[in-house]
Amino acid sequence: MTDVKHAGALLCLLLLLPAGCASTSDGGGAYVQADAPAARPAEDRAERRSERRDERRARGGGPVFTTADLDRTPRVLNQPPPELTDQMRAEAPGTVRVVFIVNRRGRVENAYVQDSTDPIFEAPALAAVQRWRFEPGTREGKPVRVRMRVPISFTGAVSEPEDALPPVEPELGELPSDVGPRHRLSEVELELWNDPAFQRWFAESYIAETEIEPRITSEEREQMERVLEAISADRMDRAATLLERNRGEAASAVFDFTLANIHFQRDELEEAVEIYEVAVDKYPKFRRAWQNLGVIHVRRGDFEPALPALTRVIELGGGDAITYGLLGYSYLNVENDLAAESAYRMAVLLDPDTPDWQTGLARSFFKQRRFADAAALCGRLIAEDPDRADLWLLQANAFIGLEEPLRAAENYELVDRLGESTVDSLNMLGDIYVNEQLFELAVGAYIRALELDPEAPVERAVRAAKVLTARGALQQTRHLVQAIEARRGDELSTEDRKDLLKLRARIAVAEGAGEEEARVLEQIVELDPLDGEALILLGQHATRAGDEEKAIFYYERAAAIEASEADAKVRHAQLLVKQGKYEQALPLLRSAQQIKPRENVRQYLEQVEQFAKAR
Repeated sequence: MTDVKHAGALLCLLLLLPAGCASTSDGGGAYVQADAPAARPAEDRAERRSERRDERRARGGGPVFTTADLDRTPRVLNQPPPELTDQMRAEAPGTVRVVFIVNRRGRVENAYVQDSTDPIFEAPALAAVQRWRFEPGTREGKPVRVRMRVPISFTGAVSEPEDALPPVEPELGELPSDVGPRHRLSEVELELWNDPAFQRWFAESYIAETEIEPRITSEEREQMERVLEAISADRMDRAATLLERNRGEAASAVFDFTLANIHFQRDELEEAVEIYEVAVDKYPKFRRAWQNLGVIHVRRGDFEPALPALTRVIELGGGDAITYGLLGYSYLNVENDLAAESAYRMAVLLDPDTPDWQTGLARSFFKQRRFADAAALCGRLIAEDPDRADLWLLQANAFIGLEEPLRAAENYELVDRLGESTVDSLNMLGDIYVNEQLFELAVGAYIRALELDPEAPVERAVRAAKVLTARGALQQTRHLVQAIEARRGDELSTEDRKDLLKLRARIAVAEGAGEEEARVLEQIVELDPLDGEALILLGQHATRAGDEEKAIFYYERAAAIEASEADAKVRHAQLLVKQGKYEQALPLLRSAQQIKPRENVRQYLEQVEQFAKAR
């Protein structure tokens, strides 16, 4: 699984944006916008999403572009100002940065606050932006969706002239993929961390919500403005210093929270967790702090502590799709599959277009052994996105649970054609073919598994060869043994080498190649003089060759080895019975039965005793 960019990368984007906070009045306007810096080229923009994700996103309204991609940028047609109350005017000045999308009809959608100097101004800023209208931006002559960003500054004035509307500032493009924290999720990796919707959701953790936020004093607000200026100028060390200076038992939890965000952005997760916990201890209803605390725990794979944090977010009214989705993912990883299903269902209800939630729901079905439900849901998801190998594999596992192995084999073969096979999926495919007696196909799958990962343990292939031998597929066993020796001969352990030699010996016996059998078995004994199984096989070979004295020699050597003593004595007794020496055979059989009781040996012993008495 490739490295995952989590929402911290977006934080870098937020913190690198120019402050744009210088506000001026035109002589009476209730608000004016700060000077909007020109959009710089996205030199370091990350590679575009894969074609598959673009198509998926297009179904939800089309791809979103920046102005660097356009023939013509959106042009403002109507831009009504925010409506302010007397209390808001008393709190001025202040600045709110709003990010939004101008759709193909020139309307605003998905507007959210990027940051602000005071939460009191956020609601009127968002409400105003939602009413704005544009002439859409175009790409290749066609209207497209464009992501924009605008800083809105508030003063204490009463009215504003219509001609005071400044241009809108486009949002900068994505940062390079090497910006921001890195972390590899356990087992199942979520594409969610790279998704712009998740990044926007995480960025909104900087947005204050007055009902669930600790308030700050006028003096603290001034300090926070200085902090935000430092963050906007990408002076993170300066911002952290200012925050540390203003933290304390009596200080607002906003300072702790903002400092924790900086640590999160730097991928200093231990420090971030510790400080977020301080924030929620100070202000237990601090939803943004609970939210980010839960996100960090999920990123680190600490699912137990993630559960109460994410649950608290929902209790405080933050039950959005991402929170429910992460809650479902956490429950799935602590084996609470029913709770995972419930959480994923809520995520799907709130956001039916994000495949991650439906995939998680399918996994919860599978872990509850509801294989038919899992297979059916995977089928619907595959129809929408047939290139997702993880869905084909999950559905294959569900088919196995439904005892439909050939349907599972079809899935595994399709995954192989997509170039997404794993060693496990190819070995599973081989096992299915063995059980269906399609031995040639089985060997092909096992060999592909060997070739796929040269570092994978070879024991799995050796075990497959043993199974093929037991099924009587000797020709296919030889083919697989040759492939193992050709590709991994230099790295075989002594045990694996012995196992392969024994397989060769059995093939030689079946084909009547007695000399080849003896040569292979002697190689085994050279590798391990205490290999009782090989000694017994050499004894059997000598018996078939008519050299009974040599056979007894090998059986006696094998009987001196504890692991093979019982079997060696039975073989020796059989040879004596063949020679008519019943009395000499009986002590060997009785000793073997005492060491390793078996029904067939008991019956054989009774027969030999009867023959001995008859004589």
